[in-house]
Amino acid sequence: MKIPPSFEKGRHGQVCRHRKSLYGLKQAPRYWFTKFADALRQYGFVQSYSDYSLFTYSRKATRLNVLVYDDDLIIAARSREGIFLCQRKYALDIISEAGILESKPVTFPMEQNQKLGLSTSPELTDEDKYRQKPKEDHWVAGLRVVRYLKGSPGQGVLLQLENTLVLQGRYDSDSAACPTTRRSVTGWTVFLGSSPLSWNSKKQDTVSLSSAEVEYRAMAKLTCELKWMRGLLECVGVRLQGPMQVYYDSLSALHLARNPVFHERSKHIEIDCHFLRDALLDGTISASHVSTSSQLADIITKPLVANLFESFLSKLGIHNLHAPT
Repeated sequence: MKIPPSFEKGRHGQVCRHRKSLYGLKQAPRYWFTKFADALRQYGFVQSYSDYSLFTYSRKATRLNVLVYDDDLIIAARSREGIFLCQRKYALDIISEAGILESKPVTFPMEQNQKLGLSTSPELTDEDKYRQKPKEDHWVAGLRVVRYLKGSPGQGVLLQLENTLVLQGRYDSDSAACPTTRRSVTGWTVFLGSSPLSWNSKKQDTVSLSSAEVEYRAMAKLTCELKWMRGLLECVGVRLQGPMQVYYDSLSALHLARNPVFHERSKHIEIDCHFLRDALLDGTISASHVSTSSQLADIITKPLVANLFESFLSKLGIHNLHAPT
């Protein structure tokens, strides 16, 4: 910054104070967003409490949703078939940079007995955990993921138009999966009808004393995501039908959630996890048991054999519209 030529010079050692933010400073994005949000409010937009970057406008038959991403605006329109989300160009760039254009692709991203760690590919979430201080084994495993992408770079999530407006979630855990900390891995996927909306795979913050506690904590995390997602969908005008459905494969976790008695092996669990009981009692969520072989969340908590991986992938709503027919 320089003082304008016509500006009167002050005393020696004094500086000028700039009363506006400059592009490139760390506080500039906040000033920009504050001014942009004020402008939208003046036009009648309402800022969402579920996502402060989302603004909605509704008047008579007109409804408009504006989502801010950095300093860009995301605009979407309805489609007769649905919306397909993929990162084909990005995947092809990664394949080229890795130098494996001539390598043979693989049908699943991770060997079943390999002990290691988001995108438009929920099935790759488990491999996304080892980006800091990688070793040679991690490099080999990473190249295998790229070879998996090489087999279907156009694979992505299809948000189908003909969907029932039922919000549901599936979760699973890999008990004591970390060989060093013995902490468990939790994974969940949230669906609207048959389309996946969000997913996550993460190591739990504490060491659990039993598999029931592991599953209980996982169910509580999924319930948090479901309640947030419901609020977000209602902001954009999507009214859900009935309670949110949770699919589980652990009866012990459900018994723990429905039974308010503090048992010897569960009384240490933090209070913030017990809101799950309230969600079950007031009908916010409804729980249904599925067999372990049908638990789709398995795909983001642990490596699976090829046939089970491909079966779960199709049921997750993952498609490859760029594949030759």
